[in-house]
Amino acid sequence: MRRLLNTVYVTNEMSYLYLDGENIVCKVEDEIKLRIPFENVESVVCFNYMGCSPALMGKCVEKHIPINFVSPQGKFLAKVCGETKGNVFLRVSQIDNFRQNRLILTQNTMAAKFSNTVQLIKRTLHDNKELREDCKIQSVLNILTQKCHEVYKAESIEEVIGIEGNCAKAYFSIFNQLITVKNTPLIFDYRSKRPPLDPVNAMLSFVYTLSTNEFASSLETVGLDSSIGFCHSLHSGRASLACDLVEEFRCIVERFVLTLINLKIITEKDFDKQITGAVWLNETGRKKILTKWQEKKRTEYLHPYLKQKIPFGLIPYVQSNLLAKYIRGDINEYPCFLIK
Repeated sequence: MRRLLNTVYVTNEMSYLYLDGENIVCKVEDEIKLRIPFENVESVVCFNYMGCSPALMGKCVEKHIPINFVSPQGKFLAKVCGETKGNVFLRVSQIDNFRQNRLILTQNTMAAKFSNTVQLIKRTLHDNKELREDCKIQSVLNILTQKCHEVYKAESIEEVIGIEGNCAKAYFSIFNQLITVKNTPLIFDYRSKRPPLDPVNAMLSFVYTLSTNEFASSLETVGLDSSIGFCHSLHSGRASLACDLVEEFRCIVERFVLTLINLKIITEKDFDKQITGAVWLNETGRKKILTKWQEKKRTEYLHPYLKQKIPFGLIPYVQSNLLAKYIRGDINEYPCFLIK
């Protein structure tokens, strides 16, 4: 259980929350782990199985502190809150802000995406000396670095998306070289989405979907409408804002997939090929990825804006919270997620 940006996150799956006077108390197996006063607590996000007491829920409703219940896997389940007072105004502000600032928000997001991709490639070069002098990889690094600055010269969303498309094409042209394990049948030729046509694309699409769902859940907990984005256009049934925030997080997904391949955790036996040519993870493959993804979410990362170590699994919630604070005017700019 920890407090970030005035939100209490309950990450231990066996935690139980209850009320004690003016305090929220966290207990694990009859042992009190933490006691936090209600003062300055804006919301509670529970990833635990045990839940919380009715008395605590009643007190939080009285104080207009929403309690959000999310499965340990990141699926939004429910929210306990009183009469709606702030969310409607936050969502109106969201629409107004995105109409006015969608270009700069998109530029910042794509610049962060390019920068994070550069860091991912450099990480592979650090671990594999033989790739450091590769001309094609160095060319892609130069393109991504250049576009981090060039994107701010764009005068429209469409122009930014065009730059992003060219960067993605260049990046995925060398993605197979980042698979450094020898003699693996899991190779990458090009990005295919609907459906994925090879095992690597199947893994990327699966974990991208996991991440998008987690961001959609996190946006729900802070009261933002995940269907109204600033970069991705409105589309019935699509969580456009979650898709926007995932852009700066994609490098984490891609590094995760590369690690699973390079450590031979995932093999060709974890996939099924359909008669149509589509390739999907089978049940064994999905279980492996879900298990490793949950382990990844428990590892800690020093957040560049908060200057605190937080579990990777809380990054979508912290970024959503920061975006909500920006929209409310509590901070002057939304700080994109950056890998240092």
